[in-house]
Amino acid sequence: MSSIYTSFIKASTLLLASFISLQSYSQESKKLEGTPMGSMNVDYNTSLPSTTVNTAAMVFDGNFDTYYASMDRSNTWVGLDLGKEFIINKIGYAPRNGYSSRLPLGVFEGANNPDFGDALPLLIIKETNIPEREITYQEINCNKPFRYVRYIGPNNVRCNIAEVEFWGYEGNPSEIRYYQTTNIPTITIHTENNRDVVSKDQYLKGIVSFISNDGKEIYTDSLQIKGRGNASWGFPKKPYKLKLNNKASVLGNKAVAKDWTLINNWGDKTLMRNIIAFKVSERLGLEYTSAIQPVDVFLNGEYKGCYQLCDQIEVNENRVNVDKMKKTTTTLPDLSGGYLIEIDAYASQETSKFTSQIMQIPVTIKYPKDDEINFSQSKYIADYFNTFESALFSSNYLDEATGFQKYFDLNSFVKHFITGELSANTDTYWSTYMYKRKNDDKIYTGPVWDFDLAFDNDNRTHPVNDLVDAAGKPDYVFNNPVSSQAGNMRNMVNRIVMNSVAKNNIKLQWNTARQHGGLDDQSMADLVDYYSNMMYESQTLNFRRWDILNTNVHLNYVSRGTYDNEVAYLKEFIDARLAWMDAKIGVITIGVDKNEEDSSNVFAYNGKIYFEGFELNEPFVIYDMMGKEIIKGNINDTSFNIDFSRTGIYIINIASKKYKIAL
Repeated sequence: MSSIYTSFIKASTLLLASFISLQSYSQESKKLEGTPMGSMNVDYNTSLPSTTVNTAAMVFDGNFDTYYASMDRSNTWVGLDLGKEFIINKIGYAPRNGYSSRLPLGVFEGANNPDFGDALPLLIIKETNIPEREITYQEINCNKPFRYVRYIGPNNVRCNIAEVEFWGYEGNPSEIRYYQTTNIPTITIHTENNRDVVSKDQYLKGIVSFISNDGKEIYTDSLQIKGRGNASWGFPKKPYKLKLNNKASVLGNKAVAKDWTLINNWGDKTLMRNIIAFKVSERLGLEYTSAIQPVDVFLNGEYKGCYQLCDQIEVNENRVNVDKMKKTTTTLPDLSGGYLIEIDAYASQETSKFTSQIMQIPVTIKYPKDDEINFSQSKYIADYFNTFESALFSSNYLDEATGFQKYFDLNSFVKHFITGELSANTDTYWSTYMYKRKNDDKIYTGPVWDFDLAFDNDNRTHPVNDLVDAAGKPDYVFNNPVSSQAGNMRNMVNRIVMNSVAKNNIKLQWNTARQHGGLDDQSMADLVDYYSNMMYESQTLNFRRWDILNTNVHLNYVSRGTYDNEVAYLKEFIDARLAWMDAKIGVITIGVDKNEEDSSNVFAYNGKIYFEGFELNEPFVIYDMMGKEIIKGNINDTSFNIDFSRTGIYIINIASKKYKIAL
């Protein structure tokens, strides 16, 4: 396989293809012949290989009473060397008699290297009722020519199959279309020597292809792949980290990067809790939210399920965009940033880390990276976090000049906080990312991460909307003793948000997003419907591969039996949680004290104040609640905004009309 890697490592290949009908070729399709090949077979009577029983050749002998069986139960295959390249336009197959249940999720692939390291999918068997003693034919929507073709059996069935037919013709199309499993993108990965991914520490070399746009686009590159995650790595459906050989913006994502993650969503039977929470983060206006999209994943020809492709949380222009430092940086001002840190319950397992002095918060330093950070940088960010923590727990912590906000950005924390509480995520403060820029005094919070247990999917806190404090009043999820926390994060969060300044900020940001930012009831319901429709075919295959819809896994408190039931409950919970948040935070109307006939409006969102529907050159003045003039100017557009990053309640005068806003 080394020759394959040499060609792929030199450069990745991006092929953009337009749809082309396979029938446009005039050559006649025929049943193809070749040399049988496959994994080691087994004679069930002796448990040894055999040259006469259950061999690869028996799959192509036209006899329904013979079949192929592999020595190993999983990751095995049988196929043909066609001798030269053909375009496969039809595949036929028949199950071993009495064992038709062993064919669903079987996969057909084509390749041009005999080890199938460059293989691409041709078909996955989606049917469940496959007739015996007859050939079932499927048309193939891929017109790339292949010399080697094979069938890979599903997990744990010894690749049992009685008959396979490959039909095709010779051709060299100028435009190629690839097989996309469902209407979400397909990611197919083959590792060197077909090795399985069994470690979070050791990378395996391989080749990956991202197929999208109904098979019209493909991006292929060499890669390294390993496992990832903490608790999620222990699940049968494994999560993965991908490191491409070349930086790329895969599947249209903004970041041009090598590192990407495949999230397994094992305990989330809607397959979308992370997606919905990330979209809430975007709608609240957090500076950075990880890209996320559902994908179908194949590893070494085996269908692994519906995953989510996400950004790796790292310093990158289109990820966490902070200044990069040199290994030699040891003095200010360059020493002041940038940094990416994670409040991390697993920090003790990491190399670059510290523990805060007051609250014993465990923190992992994610950037600068372990092999690049020096002592001065490590000491600077640890000292700076401790300075913030000291200010937070001082007697004058709300003082505008000397309090915690001198070192800490409240706006970003509130956006992160609302995302965690709306989603009712019990893991919000088990892992919390923060960052600091060069020559910027503030530590910012984000991006959000890890919502498998969110939206009332945790038996420790169900029913979430019934949680109360010691006085019996409705309480936030983070404040519940069974919610996860790293160190004493619960105390830190309480100190940050349970004061009048933060409560005003929460009230403003919540109501602004509810009224203007896409967190209204209908928009949230539409969001769930959009993704459930998008993933519907994929989820069917996923739960055929992982039959857990009637089984409690991870921290599920109930199994609802069907995907539709799981999605229906998610919508029901979101609707109820929105109302709960309204009651808990309080509802304010953005833009009050004006005549009902007046169509003009003033509202705040994401660090700006917006003026809509006013006359040009209309003067405005902004006052604080003490009557102090903060800023004044003129409206110079029908849709006008100004930067305004302060917190508090302010009065805006515009041509004798008064508007009250809370920030």
